[in-house]
Amino acid sequence: MAPPHRYEAQDSDIRRPSRRTLLTGASALAAAGALGAAGCSRVDTGDLLERLRAQGVVRLGIAGEIPFGYIDKNGDLTGEAPELAKVVFKRLGIDRVQPVPTEFGSLIPGLNSQQFDVVSAGMYINAERCEQVLFADPDYQMLDAFIVRKGNPKGLHSYKDVVEKKAKFATGTGYAEIAYAVEAGYKESDILIVPDQVAGLNAVEAGRVDVFAGTALTTRSVVRKSAKAESTKPFAPLVKGKPHIDGGGFAFRLTETRLRDAFNAELAKMKKSGEVFRILKPFGFTQDEMTDMTAKELCRG
Repeated sequence: MAPPHRYEAQDSDIRRPSRRTLLTGASALAAAGALGAAGCSRVDTGDLLERLRAQGVVRLGIAGEIPFGYIDKNGDLTGEAPELAKVVFKRLGIDRVQPVPTEFGSLIPGLNSQQFDVVSAGMYINAERCEQVLFADPDYQMLDAFIVRKGNPKGLHSYKDVVEKKAKFATGTGYAEIAYAVEAGYKESDILIVPDQVAGLNAVEAGRVDVFAGTALTTRSVVRKSAKAESTKPFAPLVKGKPHIDGGGFAFRLTETRLRDAFNAELAKMKKSGEVFRILKPFGFTQDEMTDMTAKELCRG
């Protein structure tokens, strides 16, 4: 994903971070460590699924990105991935989910250092990440889109356009869109990296950049109340010269095959029944963004 990350948007002003999420950055990792020490062994031995069942709680790594996984204005955990996680883990015999917010770029390191048990942030599945973590099958598929000034004055509809028109380009920390821009010929050192889509919108509105790249879902959500910016029509970025559709899902440590397989089995049932779409729809997902792709396909790149 671009997944994609860090602020809660208020209905009254989607551009303004109203308050920090429950925990962020280093404080999130420190608090998670304390929780782990108090509530469970942090040594990765035995069967994690059985340990989680015994504890009755699973720790979810989230990145504060609307609509994927975030703490809302009431202090409650929500987002497409956490809401899906609540149902799946309940059916696996784990009654509670506990959020551990961190920066998007810290999700995989935090997972592998056992700061939390699962990444629940709608993370895009790609070959590089598949070398570091074990993915469940994607629960959604997604195209890219840009945030641009109203009227799209530079006519930016693809990464190729960004390169050819020498546009000032921004995207988020750890986003897959960095690689897509570089593949199109944009110099990586010239990319402005911002924390999330809200910061990207602010950069476009202020004229610091011409374009911010993110997922079609997050860009259309964040510009909804903007008087100065709009999102472009979704498009498939080129990977190795071919149009590419991303898929996002849950990530597990490489050793946790049993937990991932149990999760996948429940997810497959929910896809077949239409329950996945019913859970994701309130967060802006459409039927076109449901998917039957597998993690294996996406890991091939």
